[in-house]
Amino acid sequence: MLPTAKTNPKPDLADLTVLVYGQTKIGKSTFCSNSEGALFLATEPGLNALDVYQVALQSWDDLLNACAEITEGKHPFKTVIIDTIDNAYKFCTDYIVKKAKIEHESDLGYGKGYALVNNEFQRVLTKLAFLPYGLFLISHAKEIEVDTRTGKYTRVVPTLPDKARKIVLGMVDQVLFCDLDLTTGDDGAKSIRRVIRTKPSLYYEAGDRTGRLPETIDLDFRMFLDAFNTAVAPLKPALAAKTPSAKVSSQQETKHE
Repeated sequence: MLPTAKTNPKPDLADLTVLVYGQTKIGKSTFCSNSEGALFLATEPGLNALDVYQVALQSWDDLLNACAEITEGKHPFKTVIIDTIDNAYKFCTDYIVKKAKIEHESDLGYGKGYALVNNEFQRVLTKLAFLPYGLFLISHAKEIEVDTRTGKYTRVVPTLPDKARKIVLGMVDQVLFCDLDLTTGDDGAKSIRRVIRTKPSLYYEAGDRTGRLPETIDLDFRMFLDAFNTAVAPLKPALAAKTPSAKVSSQQETKHE
């Protein structure tokens, strides 16, 4: 059971689990629809303007049935997209509540109801993540107020409930924040550019464990894929440890994670 060799980093986007979030109508679903062999597991309306393969889900049972077919592998799809993961979590909650014959998760004492929901949600997502397909999870964005010893500030995060957000953030390889960037041209004219932010910040949730992406990139799947595929692979840990600047950078990234 114990390994005899180290695993190599997975070089393909199809091997990764990615959270894509941002404000409504910014282009999250359109972005994900350009992934290779895309299949949408649609938990809410919103794909009417897109020419995509989709399964309309209305319950956690529907999602489980779709996952069973995906697991069998008798299909041409290479990327699974849950749009949105927020509604999938709600379906999971409804499923557990009905199964336990209660009206709310809190009806089971000592947090047992919440634990049942989160365990089921994590179980299914983990199973999907281990399949040989890319996995994209789409969420909306919201602002929260963070209170620290030095003051308060506003931070943008996915709209998932806290417990679900922790599960998702703990398992994904990339957190892509879709945002608007105001730019000024040489003539002084201002324009709005849709971008993806990939690096951790106090003011929004983002991250890239692969280390392949630039801090900001256009919200365009082809440009995103090109940046991912052409990036220089990060230094191996053993080599990075020998370089003081790389070691400091590695420690900073670890803190963000």
